Amino acid sequence: MYLQAGYLADTVHAMNDALPMSGPELLAPAGDWDCLRAAVENGANAVYLGLDSGFNARARATNFDLQNVDRVMDFLHRRCVSGYVTLNTLAFTDELPRLEDVIRRLAEAQVDAVLVQDFGVARLVKAISPDLALHASTQMTLTSGECIEAARSLGIERVVLPRELSIDEIRNVRQQTDMPLETFVHGALCVAYSGQCLTSESLGGRSANRGQCAQACRMSYDLICDGQDVALGDQKYLLSPQDLAAYALTADLIDAGVCSFKIEGRLKTAEYVANTVQHYRAAIDAAVAGQSRQFSAREINDVEMSFSRGFSPGWLEGCDHKMLVPATSSTKRGVLLGTVESVRHGSVTVQLESFVAAGDGVVFEGDRETDSEQGGRVFEVLQGGQPVSGEVEGGIAELTFDRSGVNLEELQPGLRVWKTDDPRLNRRLRATFSGPDARRRVPLTLTVTAAVGQPLVVQAFAASGAGCQLTSDEPLEQARRHPLTEATLREQLGRLGATVYRLDDVRARIDGQPMVPLSVLGLLRRRMIEELNEADLRPPYQVAPDRVLPALQHQITAPRSDEPVAPVINVLCRNLNQLSSVLAVMDELSASTAPPSSTSPRFGIVYVDFADIREYRQAVQLGRDAGRDVWPATPRIQKPGEIGLFRAMQKHDPPGVLVRNLAGLAFFQKAGLPVVGDFSFNVTNELTADYLIGQGLQRVAASYDMNRDQLLDLVQVVPPQWLEIVIHQHMPMFHMEHCVFCSVLSPGTNKTNCGRPCDFHKVELRDRIGMEHPLTADVGCRNTLFNATPQSSAEVTPLLQQRALFTFRIELLYDEAPRIRKILTLYRQLLAGEINGGEVWTQLQASNRVGVTRGTLEERRNPLAIL
Repeated sequence: MYLQAGYLADTVHAMNDALPMSGPELLAPAGDWDCLRAAVENGANAVYLGLDSGFNARARATNFDLQNVDRVMDFLHRRCVSGYVTLNTLAFTDELPRLEDVIRRLAEAQVDAVLVQDFGVARLVKAISPDLALHASTQMTLTSGECIEAARSLGIERVVLPRELSIDEIRNVRQQTDMPLETFVHGALCVAYSGQCLTSESLGGRSANRGQCAQACRMSYDLICDGQDVALGDQKYLLSPQDLAAYALTADLIDAGVCSFKIEGRLKTAEYVANTVQHYRAAIDAAVAGQSRQFSAREINDVEMSFSRGFSPGWLEGCDHKMLVPATSSTKRGVLLGTVESVRHGSVTVQLESFVAAGDGVVFEGDRETDSEQGGRVFEVLQGGQPVSGEVEGGIAELTFDRSGVNLEELQPGLRVWKTDDPRLNRRLRATFSGPDARRRVPLTLTVTAAVGQPLVVQAFAASGAGCQLTSDEPLEQARRHPLTEATLREQLGRLGATVYRLDDVRARIDGQPMVPLSVLGLLRRRMIEELNEADLRPPYQVAPDRVLPALQHQITAPRSDEPVAPVINVLCRNLNQLSSVLAVMDELSASTAPPSSTSPRFGIVYVDFADIREYRQAVQLGRDAGRDVWPATPRIQKPGEIGLFRAMQKHDPPGVLVRNLAGLAFFQKAGLPVVGDFSFNVTNELTADYLIGQGLQRVAASYDMNRDQLLDLVQVVPPQWLEIVIHQHMPMFHMEHCVFCSVLSPGTNKTNCGRPCDFHKVELRDRIGMEHPLTADVGCRNTLFNATPQSSAEVTPLLQQRALFTFRIELLYDEAPRIRKILTLYRQLLAGEINGGEVWTQLQASNRVGVTRGTLEERRNPLAIL
């Protein structure tokens, strides 16, 4: 019998559209192929992954080859799973042509969406392929409904919310926008706002905004308050949050309007992926069914075993700074197994709080003096002096070890024991995705038409979108003994054990009593599977035929002048005393200068960044009295319900505003006030700069993620009047919702009951090499940890002037009047050409660098120095 096959695109797509997902999407991480399979087989609706060609925020993951991404997408799509690719880092000017190649390849592979941080990259994606969906990464720092609406013009179709939002705040965002919202529900928590952390680059020469986070938040720090060390006992890891685990909040998150539950972990194992996906699949399915799914202690134990620094709800239930950061540990420890009761020759007796068996990995906490941990694998478990072959739960157990693994002489009663590895659990998890047969199958519907005297027609529709039609070339004969039945069709065509399909429904129309040999049905089944596996699942994406980057660059049409322009020095102050000193020094230096020429440096705007924004009124008035423009700065983060801060700033009638987020830009631009954008907009390429200028900025500070060469590249392609270059500053490293002041200097848990110790104390955190980094709090009680050492880009400044850059900024921190005068004098002399850059940074004892992403202006450092 000859079989003909055809593709039923319209019918299949209509059927696929008729099968909506039940409840929110479950989105899993995939750092390699094993993780990908683990996610699919255990119930993920979608996975997100990065490329080994770069541009993703997990550079240390194995990642996927760009040339094989079509294979990845085909695997996912045939299993009814979406695939999202992360392009969630900043892109430099010289990388844009290569990035266009990457995006084109992703569009050709029909990637379901790309996640982006960079505004310019977002523009590039939509110009290349309007069909390629765009998701805003949490790295884009869209923290409110106002921010999201301001970014809508980029073509964004989903926003990954910051981890710092509570469920109530997520609900507030949902009420302000119809944008689909994705939120993290499980995994590691960054202490700093994603996209706003400059710590790794400031301390170690590697950028978190480029996928190279050095995990500085997991280091130990000492706290100094008003010049005195504060004894905190076991609390050393002051910036290391516990991991997020929101399984108990599933129903609340669905009610708040979350469309996608995201699991963190592209650097974690396939067993971790299988474990977390299993549990969140169960939680979501129960919540959608209106049921309460309470995980047992054993189930929670299993999740913790795959990876845990201790579980918490993160910020989802609001701020509890003490709960979020207990500060006693920063590493994965698994599950608390128990406490050492006694140590004897060759064994340790433990009061158990969890399960243990021979082969388990354990670690004993170190004593307080040395903090040296002992760890190894359990050789034997005994109870009552007798070996136990299986698992022991609770009570007293005696554990023996291979002597090469654990030095028992260093153990003592009272030490806690942590179970770090469970081989039995790992085997069970690995079996879910490493077997030959699919566990999670694709529903298949068959429509069969059989009539005496007519060809047999089988139409197959898979939920993945695949479809085929098989038709015999000979009519069916009248049955003599065994006419065809629907039961026969279901049995013979449903033998799909070695495939990814499961027969969901058979719709048979049988006229008369036709006969079909079983061998023919078997042949039909095999051919059907082949056709389904080879069928196109969707039409190709629309992709621009020609290169789009040149056209986007050509749109940057602001005029460039060859006429020399006088350098402008803007200064940022942190308090009213600094402002008074700056205004006085500006007047003094301006008056002491010989009659200025058209190219003599002049002082411009004084920005003010105060913790108490009520002082902005006085600051603006001081500026008016001195004949200077004083512009207040917005907070770096604007969360739901905080738009009132902008209204309060507006009431002070400032001549302009330094804005630090999209919500502030939209608010003050609409109010008719001049606005300048700060470094927090992460401008590293001309497409991002062009977008922000188009949104109403007069100019924008260049990102701190660029080194000298990258900054000079940007200057070459961006009109100089668009940029403001910060040439002296203390790098703002961590910017955090977590409040260290509240966590360790107050009996309270958040800003409602902390007593505001930040108003009365000067605090620094001392790192492992003895540097004492200043800590401040803003009006929203968000903390910023600044680098102890001021950084100067004095040596590159003449090169910037040669390229017609003329707007520069000096940022102060704790500087007082004498140092303020010295700083302003030196940089004024530098811009006038009276001294060179080396003299400036030598006199100020400042670091000689602009950015730290790829080398610096000083001698190249070891990027692992932070570790």
